[in-house]
Amino acid sequence: MITIGRLARYAGVSIKTIRVYHDKGLLPEPGRDSSGYRRYTAQHAIDLIKIRTLAEAGVPLARVRELRAASDENFQKALHHVDTDLTARIRGLRETQRRLRRLAAGRLQMLLPEVSSHLDQLPELGFSPRWVALETDLWILVFATHPDTAIELFHDQAQALTDPVLRQLYLDYDRARDLDPHDPRVDDLAWLHPSGREMTNSDWEDHDLRAVGMFVSGAPLRQPGPHGGQLVDASFLTWFNASAEPLDIVLPENDWAQRGFVVLSTDAALGVGTPPAAGQSITIGPRTVVVMRST
Repeated sequence: MITIGRLARYAGVSIKTIRVYHDKGLLPEPGRDSSGYRRYTAQHAIDLIKIRTLAEAGVPLARVRELRAASDENFQKALHHVDTDLTARIRGLRETQRRLRRLAAGRLQMLLPEVSSHLDQLPELGFSPRWVALETDLWILVFATHPDTAIELFHDQAQALTDPVLRQLYLDYDRARDLDPHDPRVDDLAWLHPSGREMTNSDWEDHDLRAVGMFVSGAPLRQPGPHGGQLVDASFLTWFNASAEPLDIVLPENDWAQRGFVVLSTDAALGVGTPPAAGQSITIGPRTVVVMRST
């Protein structure tokens, strides 16, 4: 016979915990000796360790009480389920630990390895750190909001950058931010306000603005073709909506492009092939990217 204090030390729990188990009917209270003290047996110690093990595995106390009364077969089945759940939790905790260590080392992985590898290669292609940061933020948003289609969209863009002409368009747009406003190359590029007009300096200071359009003219291209001749390509208009709400935008009316169609979209309601026209108002969904090509 042992006292409650010795039982608590042996089982690795507190005296208060044992009393809670008594109150909840998990551990039967023993009889008292002539001095009024509870005296516990070896069976109490065995039962207490079983209860503690189940509780530490995350089994609710109400469920522990049910298992105490279960048949041996049902008890074994329940232990198997508990073990499976515990294995999954351990796997999740290990992954969390790996992310924590990467965070401490300053290399937290926010994207799939192939996406991160692609972003790492952008500077070698001539893209600025600003562009790489923009692309990183973009793909984090796309993978977070459209996990089922994000990888396909990524592959499309990565494939586009293998085309020298398309890659030059992206590079021109990256470098346009540092161009003088009177530089003739600016005519091929434009940032657009959701109202359809070109962005102004004050627009860039508007912290409530959550969407922007990016126009790239394809006619004519300064990048020569494979035989040295001048190339003419389609123009592209890309809309980014970082808002959590749908947004109405107006397609610009100008000499750049009058008609086109959607070639890439993370908005299910604005699918590929949709034929918007200049001056038309369309709605793009929250946190979406829509790319239109001129015809």
